[in-house]
Amino acid sequence: MMKFHAALAALALCGSMSARAADGVKSPASDMQREGSGLQPQVATTSEAATRVMDWIAATGDNRSLPYVVIDKVAARAFLFDAKGKNVTDAPILIGIAAGDDATPGVGKKSLSEIGPAEKTTPAGRFLAKFGLAAGNQKVLWVDYATSVALHTIPTGNPKERRRSRILSPTIDDNRITFGCINVPKAFYNGHLRKLFLRKGGYVYILPDTKSLEEVFPPIRVQPFLTLTM
Repeated sequence: MMKFHAALAALALCGSMSARAADGVKSPASDMQREGSGLQPQVATTSEAATRVMDWIAATGDNRSLPYVVIDKVAARAFLFDAKGKNVTDAPILIGIAAGDDATPGVGKKSLSEIGPAEKTTPAGRFLAKFGLAAGNQKVLWVDYATSVALHTIPTGNPKERRRSRILSPTIDDNRITFGCINVPKAFYNGHLRKLFLRKGGYVYILPDTKSLEEVFPPIRVQPFLTLTM
């Protein structure tokens, strides 16, 4: 079982450390509004990989009548759906400093000083996420409790990290800053996701940035055949 102190340190695992700029593609075109104003960016064009995952979920009902979020790490964007598969909204995100799709074994038990730069990844996969408490008695959406990965709003602990300006910048080059957690705008989190996930939780689908979709989501291999039979 994960050590109690490591679980409470989850927000810190997403926390401060100067990030190097990561290679990436430009974010989809959108009119970015000031984070925290209650306004959301316009709906972005989805990537081919995100579209494949969304089509697979819709065709198979993989979300099991629960709300879900598709996290496109390459585009640094989150797409939120209700339990019936309706796209509710989308928003830019901040993710782990290091590229990679696997959490280091035992990372949830490590202290912050023991976590190396290459271990600060946002793991890819399908996760059943539920709300729970973290450091400071703050409620977060636990994506993967065992590795201390959560989805929450932007922490305010270290202004030098410029997280608000990073999430609102017109490119995704500076969106890698966390220890692995997923940071989202307040309007996305409080105005939409919390309402949908609060009672029963939901699924979080995190797309890979180093592996293929088929490696992370094996059932997606049959998606073309499902489409033909619909």
